[in-house]
Amino acid sequence: MKTPASNLQPLAERLRPKTLAEVIGQQHLLGEGMALRTAFESGQPHSCILWGPPGTGKTTIARLMADAFDAQFITISAVLGGVKEIREAVEKARLDQAQGRRMIVFVDEVHRFNKSQQDAFLPHVESGLFTFVGATTENPSFEVNSALLSRAAVYVLQPLSGPDLEQIIAKALALQVLPAIEAAASERLVAYADGDARRLLNALETLAVASSQHGLDCISDDWLLKVLGQQLRRFDKGGEQFYDTISALHKSVRGSDPDAALYWFVRMLDGGVDPRYLARRMIRMASEDIGLADPRALRLSLDAADVYERLGTPEGELALAECVVYLAVAPKSNAVYMAFNEAKTFVKKDSTRPVPMHLRNAPTQLMKDLDYGKDYRYAHDEEGGFAAGEHYLPDGMPAPGFYRPVERGLEIRIAEKLRQLRALNQAQTIVNSTGVPHV
Repeated sequence: MKTPASNLQPLAERLRPKTLAEVIGQQHLLGEGMALRTAFESGQPHSCILWGPPGTGKTTIARLMADAFDAQFITISAVLGGVKEIREAVEKARLDQAQGRRMIVFVDEVHRFNKSQQDAFLPHVESGLFTFVGATTENPSFEVNSALLSRAAVYVLQPLSGPDLEQIIAKALALQVLPAIEAAASERLVAYADGDARRLLNALETLAVASSQHGLDCISDDWLLKVLGQQLRRFDKGGEQFYDTISALHKSVRGSDPDAALYWFVRMLDGGVDPRYLARRMIRMASEDIGLADPRALRLSLDAADVYERLGTPEGELALAECVVYLAVAPKSNAVYMAFNEAKTFVKKDSTRPVPMHLRNAPTQLMKDLDYGKDYRYAHDEEGGFAAGEHYLPDGMPAPGFYRPVERGLEIRIAEKLRQLRALNQAQTIVNSTGVPHV
């Protein structure tokens, strides 16, 4: 094994593909007859956006595109650059155009540019001064201006598969920068990489240095764990993957699948998501999707959050796992959630109706003289603790029927109770209008 030297290029650069045929993965775009391969072979560059997770080859493809079209290549980082860098790229492109040379302007993490910065590219893309290639890990339909998006083809890159990542390991071994790797260790590396070639290459670089220092002839799974520890968490705590995963957890709970709910819950824990965030989401699930079908769900969610605060990680995570399972198997109702939203919509559109006189508070004699609270019926003094026929909505407002309990869990009994109360109200209404008790 060759000893890694400080003057060698990083492993990622040494393994970076020099031709389209050397690219690992993305065959749905780069295979024979596929969209991006056809674009390369056309000889006519076009503006595009490469959308995909980290480490899937966006920068590599952009560089190969410049090589394929014999174009100058300028990189702008949307994290570090701004209007100044854009202007410099435009001036350079004008000089190259005057000399008959093409230029590709590659904007890494284009979603980090604001609207005005993205708009700065538009006139030059339209005039053909340069070909714009943007790279983003975020959904371009949300993060890229519609005007720029309409002028660029969007190519979606996928995470690298297990066999793709194994090819990268094999290429690194062929360079003899690190010793042999046991099958179990190789499998763990592939799992850690989670489709991200850059993450895998960084891990291999770390292993190369460490194995050289220890004089290892073979990297075992146990040794790999000692060296890497928890440095390669597989979850992106920001961006679209984060929201997709919490969405999957919420929908698994709503769909009453405890195994799926536990899976997504553990996926997020494994990726380093703050368990307190998950606890807050469970409280929301209990309110939104279970509601009064099982009011204990909300109490259990609050208790689980409290247990985690007392015990922390990892002991407190078990209480959260218990809560996830309970929420998944609990009867479901969004009746209160829907009623609340309907009430908000109604009130927002409706006029400000006055409070009926019999419902008004009368803490002073003047208010009493003005009939505040007059004829109010105190429910506790009525038979069964219910003032049949009394009305509590503003005068002239029909019953909106916001709350419609479902026939699941405790709401079955709530629905029965409401039917009984409405029947009493109806009977009292008949008495009030005819003077004859309803039988």
